[in-house]
Amino acid sequence: MNHRHRKVLHALFAHPVSANIHFRDVESVFKELGGELGHSGNGRLSVRLGGHSAAFRAGGHSVSKEEVAQIRKFLETCGIDPQRDYPL
Repeated sequence: MNHRHRKVLHALFAHPVSANIHFRDVESVFKELGGELGHSGNGRLSVRLGGHSAAFRAGGHSVSKEEVAQIRKFLETCGIDPQRDYPL
């Protein structure tokens, strides 16, 4: 995982929650983590990672704080810990 992807991953887990993360960067992180991505016809991105799956609202927008919390929870469920697995 390159430095840019690590920064985005750490931003997803930062406190306070960042509202300046672009969804395309989150998609790249999912790909780097080995996730299988699929786009549905209703503008949602389905992600399958580590035996878990979730769907998020996709688009060229900045991720809202609520969406960051959902993505963080999904990554935690998948066993991803940026401090342990991907230090800066």
